[in-house]
Order: sequence, then structure tokens, then C-alpha cells
Amino acid sequence: MQSKLPTIGTSIFTVMSQLAVQHKAINLGQGFPDFPMSETLINCVSDAMHAGGNQYAHTYGLPLLRERLAEKINFLYQTAIDPETEITVTPGGTYAIFTAFSTIIQPGDEVIIFEPAYDSYIPNITFNGGVVVPIALEFPNYSIPWDKVSDAITKKTKAILVNTPHNPTGVVMTKEDLLQLQEIVLTNNLYLISDEVYEHLIYDNKQHETAMKYPDLFARSFVCFSFGKTYHCTGWKLGYCVAPAALMKEYRKVHQFNAFSCDTPKQLGIAEYMNNREAYLTLGTMYQEKRDYLRSLLANTQFKYIPSSGSYFESYRYEALSDESDKVFAERLVKDFGIAVIPMSAFYQNATDHKVIRLCFAKKTETLEAAAACLLKV
Repeated sequence: MQSKLPTIGTSIFTVMSQLAVQHKAINLGQGFPDFPMSETLINCVSDAMHAGGNQYAHTYGLPLLRERLAEKINFLYQTAIDPETEITVTPGGTYAIFTAFSTIIQPGDEVIIFEPAYDSYIPNITFNGGVVVPIALEFPNYSIPWDKVSDAITKKTKAILVNTPHNPTGVVMTKEDLLQLQEIVLTNNLYLISDEVYEHLIYDNKQHETAMKYPDLFARSFVCFSFGKTYHCTGWKLGYCVAPAALMKEYRKVHQFNAFSCDTPKQLGIAEYMNNREAYLTLGTMYQEKRDYLRSLLANTQFKYIPSSGSYFESYRYEALSDESDKVFAERLVKDFGIAVIPMSAFYQNATDHKVIRLCFAKKTETLEAAAACLLKV
């Protein structure tokens, strides 16, 4: 059989998590919380199941959940979204992004992405017959080189993908970034796929600049989100996509013949739980405390953090400790020191190595302390 993804191997997250299990290591590699999710939300889902909410939900998502999402978007961003025609609930944020690519890409279309990039983007584009055009964020601040973006556009360019807050770097796009992005998208008649799964995990008094706040930009956009990141339930695999009605009509054609619909009781439970705005409004403060605590634990080491203003993650430079490649260094951390991390080169198509590792701080205090104790021995 001829592979549709001949250059793609096992995900770095799977590799490092397997090594963590094999060596009984602390896992700061894969991005998931190790603390309990809300008991109230669990009860909301249980109540929905006991009340009979166990059959197919509407293919576009439970109507009540879509209404609650539209209310939330208007509350946060003062943007009116039609829950009937502009929101589709999906089995996870990654699925939402894949479906957006499947909706717009024709064979040979070029898609601009920024590296380091979350590992699903390139396979998503390639699987759908597109051509990846990677642009490196400027190290060490990981800022977007907008002049290079303009230079990379050709007659074949179909779309740009952005991710804010950014995984793996934690960089948050500014209003100025969004305005430059909007000009490029509109001038060149492109589409935008905006990965905003970490919208509530923003620190240092920064604001989330969603594509939905810019009407002309949103008119060309698919904006993707994750309930798992917001409610500490990554294993539920629920997310959603927001797009203008004309784009969403085509998006739903792809969705209805793939997943068709998503987990009904969880949608019912989340719709009920969304009445509690504090559950997402307090996330930034909670996660910033975890980020800062990990920084303090590593302050007297030769690991030097590269500031993250969002997401679950912060990156650390280790060149003062080793000349090893980041992949070799990460493997040695697991085997010799009992701590799993992600080498940043895994997020580049050409494995660019700046001697940087990514740590996930979405963990219990005792997990962070144990992880720091391992790193203190390096």
C-alpha cells in the first residue's frame, strides 16, 4: 500500500510518553493536567446520562451548547455569532483544524505555517494534498517575521495557519500582529485557520486577540477551540469551530460524513456548566501561578526560561549544561534523571535545534516539585 503520509512517523508526544512509562519518569512532556477536573462538571454529565441524554446529538452540536458558546463569545469579545449557522461542535480541537484544512485545500495549494509548530499541522496539510510553506519564528523571542510572510506568498498560496497562545512557545499574538495578518489575508484573498485552543490560558496581563474580533479577517477564517483545555478534560476530546455561515456550510459537509456528531452527555453537561463563567475566567491566574512556581524552582539552575505568556508550556534553554542535540538531551533526561520533556526540534520540519526543551507546567504542585528535583541533578 502506498502511504498518504510517507514521511510521518510516531508523534514525539507518544514517543516521550512511552519512554516516561518505561523509565517510570515524571512526564512534563505531553500537555495534560494531572490534577482533578471539576466534580460539578462530572456531575452535570452524569445527570445528563441518567436523564436519558445518550443518543445522537445534532450533527452540528447540541443546540443549547452552541447557544451558550455564542453567548460566551459575545461576552468575551463583543462579537455576534449565529449559533445555528456559524458554530460546529467537533471531537476535539485537532479534528476541528483538520476539518478546516479538508474544507479548503485542493491538491497543490500552499499553506503557510509558523515553526516551531504543533505536530498535527503538517500531516493535516499533506494528507489533504496541500504543500506546507514553513516560516521560522525569530529565535529566541519567537516573534513573527511579517516581511517573510509577505515574501512567501505565491499564486498557489491558499491559507495561513496561526496559533495563539502558541504551542509550543507560549507566545501570544498582539493586536498589531492581527492587523498585519488581516492585511495579508485580505490583500491576497487567503483563508485563515486560527488555532485558539488556549484562549483562556494567558498571563502577564495580556489579552487574547481572537480573529473573531476583526470582522474583515473573520470573514475568511476558521477559528478552532478546545473544551479539554478549558475544563481540564483533555481525554473527552471535544472542541468546536467558529466560521462565517458560507464557510461553515462547506465545513459541515466534511464533518457530517466523518464524525457526524459528538458525545451527547458531555455536550449536555458542558452546556449546563457554562453558566459558571468563573471556571474559565480564573484559568489565567491559576496557570500563571504554576508557570511562576516552576520558574522559581529552577531559578538556581543553568536552565534558562524563554518567557511564555500563554498555553500549558514554557521552553528552557540548556546550552550551559550540554552540547548534545535536544533530542539526545531529552532522551538522557528520561533515562538518567527520570524526567520527560519535549525537544523543541520536534516542532520543526527540518529539526532545527536551538538547544531548547519544552516543559508542561499544567501539573500539581507536588509534580512540579518532583520534576524540578530531577532537573536540579542535571
